[in-house]
Amino acid sequence: MLFVVKILVAAVLIALASSVAGRKPVLAGFIIALPLTSMIAILFAYVEHQDMLKINKFTTSIVAAVPLSMLFFIPFICHKWLKLNFVASFLMGTALLAAGYLIHTYLFKMFQG
Repeated sequence: MLFVVKILVAAVLIALASSVAGRKPVLAGFIIALPLTSMIAILFAYVEHQDMLKINKFTTSIVAAVPLSMLFFIPFICHKWLKLNFVASFLMGTALLAAGYLIHTYLFKMFQG
């Protein structure tokens, strides 16, 4: 049952942001930038596991990943200069995001043990 609630909450947030994006893209960007997903995931993780050590590691991972996840947006921001279409921007952003994930994994192996 908790899994279904998680799916519904995530689906509503994504649907809301994508609907608002057409009318008010700045507001939609702000909604997505809010740590709502992290807040909900942290709450659900604690309710499910009740282990503060895991919550600490989870939140530390989030803090480290946020700046790296911004790599995805670089091709979209630079599209004016690079003249990339949507598909190229999306694929390049995904590749940069994958590189960010590898950096994230390396950092956690190095510093967390």
